[in-house]
Amino acid sequence: MASRPRQSGYLLAAALMALALPAFGQPPAAPAAPGGAAAAGDPVAGEKVFGLCGVCHRIGPGAMNAVGPVLNGVVGRKAGTYPGFMYSDANKNSGVTWTEAALTQYLPDPQKFIPSTPMSIGVPSAEDVQNVIAYLKQFDAQGNKAAK
Repeated sequence: MASRPRQSGYLLAAALMALALPAFGQPPAAPAAPGGAAAAGDPVAGEKVFGLCGVCHRIGPGAMNAVGPVLNGVVGRKAGTYPGFMYSDANKNSGVTWTEAALTQYLPDPQKFIPSTPMSIGVPSAEDVQNVIAYLKQFDAQGNKAAK
C-alpha cells in the first residue's frame, strides 16, 4: 500500500525530531491571548523551528512534495488538497481548513486534532507553534515570501 512508506518516513522523522528537540525545543508556554485567540508569532524564530518540520515538509519557490506535502500557501488552504501529494483519507476527509486557529490546535498534537493522520510529530511549545504559523503565513501558494 502507498501509505506504508510514508508512515515509515514519519517514524524516521519522529526519531530525528526526538534527537533534535533538546537542542531546539522549549518548555511549553501558555497562549498569550485570552479566550483562545492566537498570539502573534515571530517568523524569524519560526524559520528556525521549521527546520524540524523540514525533515518532512518543503516550503518556498520550487518546493516539491516529500514525506509530507509542500506548505506553500498552507494558511487558508483546505486540508488534503495540495496537488500531487498522496494524502491519507483522514486528512482528505477532515473538512479542515488550515486557518491560524486550526493550526494552533493541530500542531501540538496532530493525531488528536485529526485522528488517524499519519503525521505523528507535534510542536510541543505554544510559542514555537505561533512562531511557525507566522513563518508559514509569509509564503503564498507559489512559495513567494511576502514583502516586509
